[in-house]
Amino acid sequence: MCIGVPMQVIEAGPYWVWCQGTDEPDWVDTRLVGEQRPGTWLLVFQGAAREVLSEERARLVLDALAALRAAAVGESFDHLFPDLVGREPQLPEFLRKR
Repeated sequence: MCIGVPMQVIEAGPYWVWCQGTDEPDWVDTRLVGEQRPGTWLLVFQGAAREVLSEERARLVLDALAALRAAAVGESFDHLFPDLVGREPQLPEFLRKR
């Protein structure tokens, strides 16, 4: 299993882009998503872009990954999901008793 990581295009070429993620910049293959412009957010799996993301969606994924890292070392991650703090989870409508 691999996890997609949002990365932002810094420099673009025809089949590869130079991207910045949470770590070091890296080359990313864009043959699955086509040519991209600098500033574009991509969801990258093992060096290949599989999806073009909005900035908002990229931020949500980055927050979820940060929460996983925090949970793994026993740190709080409530600040990453303020919309979920203090509310009871709800079942989707199709799973509720009728």
